[in-house]
Amino acid sequence: MVNLMFTVFALVSVIGAIGAVLSRNTVNAAMCLLVCLGGVAGLFVELDAFLLAFLLILVYAGAVVALFLFIIMLLDVKGSLGGINRNFSTVASLAAVALIIAGVAAFLRNAVLPTPNPASVLSVGDTLKSYAELLFTTYLLPVEVVGFLLLSAMLGVIALSRKST
Repeated sequence: MVNLMFTVFALVSVIGAIGAVLSRNTVNAAMCLLVCLGGVAGLFVELDAFLLAFLLILVYAGAVVALFLFIIMLLDVKGSLGGINRNFSTVASLAAVALIIAGVAAFLRNAVLPTPNPASVLSVGDTLKSYAELLFTTYLLPVEVVGFLLLSAMLGVIALSRKST
């Protein structure tokens, strides 16, 4: 049953990612990104990382994709590319395909993953407690900086959406 659920969530993630990359309509691409993020959240649930799954759905699927859709609909972005942009897009696509092939080849060359020692694995409650402790002590400044960047992005979108009279 676990292998079936992993396969379903992995297929949903891959199909959503492919749809987001290949879609010419930006709204459809954002929706495919949402489907991909849902599949990744399902994979996190399979790994018993419930906090990461919840944060992925809350922050990325809830806020970032909604912000993408707001900007897409606000700016009324068209899907056509010009001559120079099309050449750049082709080169970038070929580079991305080459990197994916190199990553798959490197993975297949070293396909054996080490198995962890069950005695060294912490329980879920201990992991969440240590994660929260690190988040609010050691990594408090980066979290605050990210929050400030998101606030400034939101203010930038509001400033762009105002009609000049």
